[in-house]
Order: sequence, then structure tokens, then C-alpha cells
Amino acid sequence: MLLRLSSLGRFLDRTLHPTQVIVLSFGGAILFGAGLLASGSASTAEPVAFVDALFTSTSAVCVTGLTVVDTGTRFTLFGQLVILALIQLGGLGIMTYSSVFLLVTGRRLSFRGQLVVEETLGRKARSPLDRLILDVLVYTLAIEAVGAGLLTLAFSHRLGWGEGLYNGVFHSVSAFCNAGFSLFSSNLTGYRGSWVVNLTVIALIIFGGLGFAVMGDVMEGAAARRAGRPLSLQLHTKVVLATSAALIAAGASGVYLFEANNALAGLPWHEKVLACLFQSVTPRTAGFNTLDYGTLTASTLFFTILLMFIGASPGSTGGGVKTSTFAVMLAVFRSRLLARSRASLFRRSLPEQTVSRSVAIVTVSFVLVTLVTFLLLGTEVGEQPHREGAMSFLEVMFESVSAFGTVGLSTGVTARLSTFGKLVLTGLMFVGRVGPLTLAMAVGRKAEKAHFQFAEENVVVG
Repeated sequence: MLLRLSSLGRFLDRTLHPTQVIVLSFGGAILFGAGLLASGSASTAEPVAFVDALFTSTSAVCVTGLTVVDTGTRFTLFGQLVILALIQLGGLGIMTYSSVFLLVTGRRLSFRGQLVVEETLGRKARSPLDRLILDVLVYTLAIEAVGAGLLTLAFSHRLGWGEGLYNGVFHSVSAFCNAGFSLFSSNLTGYRGSWVVNLTVIALIIFGGLGFAVMGDVMEGAAARRAGRPLSLQLHTKVVLATSAALIAAGASGVYLFEANNALAGLPWHEKVLACLFQSVTPRTAGFNTLDYGTLTASTLFFTILLMFIGASPGSTGGGVKTSTFAVMLAVFRSRLLARSRASLFRRSLPEQTVSRSVAIVTVSFVLVTLVTFLLLGTEVGEQPHREGAMSFLEVMFESVSAFGTVGLSTGVTARLSTFGKLVLTGLMFVGRVGPLTLAMAVGRKAEKAHFQFAEENVVVG
């Protein structure tokens, strides 16, 4: 049996493109998790319907957080642990953990396996890849352990030490992996005024969403400073840190501006500060909430849609089109306004390949979200007049972008979707996690070389 599996592994390694391995590994984990969650031992009552188990498994592996059944009450301890394991696997990528297993057992990664891991982590290793993989694993477990300890202290006051520890570990892993799964029916709204819970979860989301390439570069830069050498960060790191800080500041300001007389009205000043900061960070693909999104203004929901579409950073546990892609698009827009031939960031010209990839990612993502929103409007709202419909256009679009960006925020309509609607969002979560461009590369891995070029002729635009 082991010989057959080994032969199968070598065959797949020789025949599959690295991006295809990523897609298949996520798909396999989703189906395996769905089977476990659909079993009777995973449910507190009758077994969960397979479509709901598939949705939950996809949401966990793709670290989204959208749910159609309540995680804390509908699943047993076994079911919750399955979800937790799927979140951890999906957060860093199945191939990363497979690589750790190979390294621990004394085996080496193949060249294709190295490409898969580098694609998953979003970083070309300066040091040996085995050192990078182990560093990522240690870094992840250390951050999650610190977060779990702080959350345990906060939760234990209400839940006791045993349940507080379990909830602390679960929410720490969920936050660092930007999953957004919570064991509380009201998510984290009951801890809106807790400094420890809010700041810990915010820090976990940010650390998980920056990307391992950025964190590795920052740590190497810090080590250089301690050694007396000048701090030198890569352009990617500078772009990600600057864009992330700007989006957090803009998001907090927007939430306060749009909710000062609505959801924030009557709250103590410290809860207003924490709520604005939390709701600014969590749309960056985390999915936790301390305010009820079903009661927020339309302006806040639309602003949140924009933040969810941008998402986290490359090589991180988050989704979206990514912060660096957004920064590149802004640089292109600025260069066109100033009639410059090349886009630049931090006094560095950007390669045309990077610009083209960014344009492709944003275009494919926008078209995908638009098509899914249109499809859900047809299946879930139907021919009802918009004033009488159970769901509004903004709510449907919010759920679609939340699924694509693997965010997990919801206005409360996900659980009311039809079976077809759940399957549509399931597919969108999968595409949003593996990436539209990665999925396209996996389907058509060989680009056809052009043997000729058409004659050039202008068209009037603008």
C-alpha cells in the first residue's frame, strides 16, 4: 500500500504543474473535511447535510469564516476540532505541512515540491528552503501560542479555565489564519469593550495577513540593525507595510464617520475606539466582528466591500486581490495621470510583468465577483421587486465579496441561501483562496507562443 502511494506521489510530482498541486491539495482537503463533518460524530443532533458540511469545510480550508450552521452549538467537540485542523492546514497551505513531515522523516523535497511551497508562502528562499519552512512553522506556532495565552486569560473570567483555554486556542488559530470562525453565536460582539480580546485578535490578524515574506524580511532587517548594519527592507516589504497601515487608518476613520450616529451611538469612548479599529482590520480577510453587520449603514457595508476586495498580502493566510496588487494599481493610475511611461513605488520602477499581472488579477477578480453577484441575485432574489425582496443587492454583493476575499463577514443572509446559492459561494471561496490567476495557470499551464503579430490600428477611448 505504501509502495503504491509512493509511486502515485512520484507520478503526480512528475506530471503536475506546481499550481495544479496547490489546487488539488486544497480540493482534496476540502472533500476529506466535508466527509468528516457530515458524519454523525461531528454533529450534536442529526448529521449535517452534506452541502452544509461541504460549505463549512471549504470555508475552513479556505480560511473564510462564512457559516451556514452555528459552529459552537451544531458541531460536537470532534467536529470543532476537525474545523480547527482544517483552518490550520488551509492557513499555511497543505503542502507546507507535508514538507515539514518529509523534513522530519529525513526526506528531501523534490524541485517541483520546492516550487509549490515557494508559491504557497509567496517567497523565494534566500536561505535553504527547509530552514524557511521550519522557521514559518515555528513562527506560526509561537504567535498562536502567545495569542492563545492572552485570550485564555480574557475568556476564563466568564467561561472558567478549561473552557477558556479551549476557546483561547480555537480563536487564536482562527485569528492568525484569518479564518473568522468563532465558537460564540454572536461572534466577538460580547467582548467589544475588552482591550485584551480586541488588541490580541487585531494583532493576530495583522501578523497573519502581512505574509511570511514580509515578516521574514522585517526580522532579518531587525537583526541587521542589532548588528550595527543599516536597515534595508525589500520593496515588497515597504509596499505591504505602508499600504496595510494606510488601509487600517482609512478603515477606522470610515467606520467612525459612517457609524457615529448609528452603531457607535451611546457606546463608551473606549468601545468606540476599539470597534472602529477592529472593524477596520477584520475586513482584511479575518471575518471576526464586534459590531452586528446586519445593523450597519449602507455606506459602511459598501466601504467594507472595498476593504474585503483588497484583502491581505501575498504569501499570507488571507485572501483578496492583495495589498501589493492594490498599491501597484494606484502606482499605474498615478503614472498615467502624470504621463509617465513606467509605474514606480518608493523610487523604484515596477516591471511590466508585475503591472500586467496586477491588472489581470484585479480584472479577473472583478469579473468573477460581478458574475457571482448577478447569479445569486437571479437565484436568491428572483423576480421579486427589490423593495419586497428578502435580500437586497448590497447584501448579496457583500456576501459575494466576503466569500471571494475569504473574509467571512456576513450581514446574516448566508444561512438563508438555497442549496444552489451555497454551492456557488463554495466555489467562490475556493477560487478566492487559491487565487484566480493560480487557478487559470493550473487549468492551462502551457501558454501558446505567438508566431505572428497583427497590424496595429488605433481606437478612440475615453
